Amino acid sequence: MTELGITGSTGTVGGLVARELAAAGLPLRLVVRDPSRAPELPGASVRQASYRDAAAVQAALEGVEVALMVSAAESADRVDEHRTFIDAAVAAGVRHLVYTSFDAAAPDSLFTLGRDHWATEEHLRSSGISYTLLRDNFYSDFLPLMAVDGVIRGPAGDGRLAPVAQADVAAVAARVLQDPGAHVDATYQLTGPEALSLAEAAVVISAVTGDVVRYVEETLDEAYASRAGYGAPDWQVDAWVSTYTAIGSGVLARVSPDVPTLLGRPALSLADVLRKARPAVL
Repeated sequence: MTELGITGSTGTVGGLVARELAAAGLPLRLVVRDPSRAPELPGASVRQASYRDAAAVQAALEGVEVALMVSAAESADRVDEHRTFIDAAVAAGVRHLVYTSFDAAAPDSLFTLGRDHWATEEHLRSSGISYTLLRDNFYSDFLPLMAVDGVIRGPAGDGRLAPVAQADVAAVAARVLQDPGAHVDATYQLTGPEALSLAEAAVVISAVTGDVVRYVEETLDEAYASRAGYGAPDWQVDAWVSTYTAIGSGVLARVSPDVPTLLGRPALSLADVLRKARPAVL
């Protein structure tokens, strides 16, 4: 078997994928921006490349037939980065890409960054190679980080989301990478086992961690005003606020069977994720 190309191995999802595949004895090629941060894994080689550098990506992926493409860090030109990477992967001879996308990716996605994912998917579909799209709901691991001074604040109303554990996304990616032929041009919606409002998520976080967390509703104007002091660019503030409006719309509320179907076990709940990070309060 040729080496599997793995991007994002210095991050959470890519790192979990790389470790699972290395533990299974599969040869890996870790494509990273900073080789000094790459995990040291048996059977893994390391190549340096950023998504923006087409020549470096092509050189890094020469001889690789199947690769994991973890979406790049949020930026104003992330779609251009993604297109550059895909084109370079095709030029290198990659035959199948597994891409971490977004649950509600669409050209008019309420979550503004979901439009980036849609544009990336469209470029991948037109690239001529096979692909698997992993459309992730918002991460369960991220929900506690939304609380500032114990308050999750935003214009989400009673809308629900079905948050997915990063560990489950990584496990699905590893499963697909080991048998890509069974997942050619497939799209999977990766969610947790339950749909929660942010108020309900706050109750779960409080119960498991012992930290008092609550949800406070904001109007759209209040949401923009409360984030204005961070000095972030407009596209970033729009992304922050639209996280909540997307949840409020209900578009992220569907619980998908794809994680348990692919993994043969139940998807991890928000409480499961929190307990793994921190023992439950009795």
